[in-house]
Amino acid sequence: MEFIQQNLMWVGLAAVSGGMLLWQMLNGGGGNNVSVHEATLLINRQDALVVDVRETAEWSTGHIQNSRHIALGHLGKHLSEIDKFKEKPIIVVCARGNRSSSACGTLKKAGFQQIYNLTGGINAWSEAGLPMVKK
Repeated sequence: MEFIQQNLMWVGLAAVSGGMLLWQMLNGGGGNNVSVHEATLLINRQDALVVDVRETAEWSTGHIQNSRHIALGHLGKHLSEIDKFKEKPIIVVCARGNRSSSACGTLKKAGFQQIYNLTGGINAWSEAGLPMVKK
């Protein structure tokens, strides 16, 4: 008890971060996290679809070639556009990996089988020096 009183800030921080992880797990978010390297293997070997859930302004600054843009707020309305990919791997991308985690939950609930969340998002992709396009 004395430890908790002396380290109240750290205990609170641990409780909040643990709660956020638990909420994400219970909320159905997530999907399998994949690194940039694993994502490129899925794209090249299994013809994975990349779905970018960032907003249009973010998308315009650069995105993964051949990725499909569906902003997170519109994903539920546009699932029919990617329905033919229900059995194929889908890599979901946002700026850092947070919004894409939520999108993974939406796709899972809609019956998509192989959902992957790009760890670190488009920022990790860019930092790895991988190509991006603006068209």
